[in-house]
Amino acid sequence: MKTQGFAAGLAATFTVLSTSAAFAVTEIQWWHAMTGANNEVVETLSKEFNESQSDYKVVPVFKGTYPETLNAGIAAFRANQSPHIIQVFDVGTGVMMAAEGAVKPVAEVLSMGGGAFNKDEYLPGIVAYYSKPDGTMLSFPYNSSSPILYYNKDIFEKAGLDTENPPKTWPEVFEAAKKIKESGAASCGLTSTWLTWIGLENFAAWNNLQYGTQENGLAGTDVELKINEGLFVTHFQNLADLAKDDTFRYGGRTSEAKQLFLSGECAILTESSGGLGDVLKSGLNYGLGQLPYYPEAEGAPQNTIPGGASLWVFGGHEDAEYEGVAAFFNFLSQTEIQERLHQVSGYLPVTLAAYEATKASGFYDENPGREIPITQMMGKAPTENSRGVRLVNLPQVRDIENEEFEKMLAGEQTAQQALDNAVERGNAAIQQAIGN
Repeated sequence: MKTQGFAAGLAATFTVLSTSAAFAVTEIQWWHAMTGANNEVVETLSKEFNESQSDYKVVPVFKGTYPETLNAGIAAFRANQSPHIIQVFDVGTGVMMAAEGAVKPVAEVLSMGGGAFNKDEYLPGIVAYYSKPDGTMLSFPYNSSSPILYYNKDIFEKAGLDTENPPKTWPEVFEAAKKIKESGAASCGLTSTWLTWIGLENFAAWNNLQYGTQENGLAGTDVELKINEGLFVTHFQNLADLAKDDTFRYGGRTSEAKQLFLSGECAILTESSGGLGDVLKSGLNYGLGQLPYYPEAEGAPQNTIPGGASLWVFGGHEDAEYEGVAAFFNFLSQTEIQERLHQVSGYLPVTLAAYEATKASGFYDENPGREIPITQMMGKAPTENSRGVRLVNLPQVRDIENEEFEKMLAGEQTAQQALDNAVERGNAAIQQAIGN
């Protein structure tokens, strides 16, 4: 009887263990930098994926701003505690590409999940930016964006400006900003997020200007900056002059200036299309326009380059975990998911199928301006000046540029001095980063 009791207990134990193993869920850590309405999208997507199957559980973890998230990921990898997925902003692409062994190419991850990455299914401008020269896809394009112009229609009306015809060139923007300030319709005419990404990198591409040698870093790492010439100087001196009487108001280095627009303090904002979710949520009577350009720039407007971020996969995890990552990426690639993500957030649909489905639904006809970020990026074949910017230490170079801009906007130096300093310091930092 004792033997039978022991055998029965053992059998019961094995049954419990087997049942537990059968229901074991593989957890996938996803570190991200999304706030506000975009954080809600992250939480919703994770919840929907988790409810769609029972093998994997994606756990989203907010790690701060884009730079803070990148730094947290690097520190975690060095401590052998890296997450499976990390959202890295566009300028971190060169940093991640240089970290051989630390990352697992997304093309390889997808093949581990029994699938394959077909780059022809994705918007070409986006897929090219996140691939190696041989075409191997390194990261998954999650939230790609393009900078556009936002304007407050109520303030435009008060200032006597055309509410349905936003300014298209920078001279037109400056004149509108001055009129808004002088009329008292708002305390500030113009602001901008990301002076580096929008005012330098996309400014160069959109106006078909050279940002740096080596095709802005896409053809090699030994890059010399070229941002202290011509229209770069003209543009930043215009901003510095407008800042003297607060016609242009500086908000901060990343997306802080968006609050100046949402609060009604500033009437015109250049910002990522990905900022649209918070604008929609605010209830503002807003309009959208293309990113302004200088009419004297030959070939302008050319094309914008991707912003936002992509999802990178860290190395050093188990195969079963990579299969879960692949399943999540396949879930994100579904047309209905991409279509919804684009429509609620303002980020670009990363697949051509989602773009065509959105167009066929009449969404762009019902929501004027929402196609602008896509047509800006896809309207023209890119030139050597407009394929993108990729430096091994672009976050560091941006910090240098921002430091010089802040001195300029404080009246401590001219635009020429600021950009000369940024080039001298930036080039030295690049040489140090590549070991020269």
